[in-house]
Amino acid sequence: MSGQGKIAMITGAGSGIGRAVTLAMMKEGYSVVLAGRRQDALDETVKLGASYGVPTLAVSTDLGDPKAVATLFAKTKERFGRLDVLFNNAGSNAPPINLEDLTFEQWQTVLNANLTSAFLCTQEAFRIMKDQNPRGGRIINNGSISSQTPRPNSAPYTATKHAITGLTKSTALDGRKYDIACGQIDIGNAATDMTSKMNSGVLQADLQIRAEPTMDVAYVAQSIVYMASLPLDANVLTLTVMATKMPLVGRG
Repeated sequence: MSGQGKIAMITGAGSGIGRAVTLAMMKEGYSVVLAGRRQDALDETVKLGASYGVPTLAVSTDLGDPKAVATLFAKTKERFGRLDVLFNNAGSNAPPINLEDLTFEQWQTVLNANLTSAFLCTQEAFRIMKDQNPRGGRIINNGSISSQTPRPNSAPYTATKHAITGLTKSTALDGRKYDIACGQIDIGNAATDMTSKMNSGVLQADLQIRAEPTMDVAYVAQSIVYMASLPLDANVLTLTVMATKMPLVGRG
């Protein structure tokens, strides 16, 4: 198993992509730190993966709060002594309303959940990874296909996901001196509770409502496991995994 003896942290581990990735990493033998807002959801993920028999730590936290994030990583270091993989996955979205009708609070909520949280977790991961022995580690950011091309009425989400691409590149560059690799996965239409509305139809660039194909979220989890399994002298900088027939290519 590629993760035996290694420690991974997954944010947003209580549902959807985060839960699927957590279970896949547990299956590969990783000890896993699960972070998210709802303790009951995190505990349910741990329960689902109990048969893999790996150590876990589930921490309910506010990933947009610097003090809470520092506490999360301190608990991780205290429990496991190191961190090998961080998957920055936690995120949120604003209602799909006209850009001019968004409130500042809606904008700020998405910014904190999608971008600030990833920065804070990356910063704390650096502080652990650069000083541990063996030195280094891997950070994987969930960019989403919205880091490449927007959907209508998605300014806060799209802006933060474009910013994640910049954070990924800066992290990859600044992490070199510490043997920290950083890459990004852009996911398109993975079948989760959040994307269930795609079966009934979502707004397209031509303002028509149409259903979109989805793919099994297990393929996302497999992709993360692959990225995490590489030695630190190799890195997947960007990877797009998407439903083959979704309308990303040619949007607009």
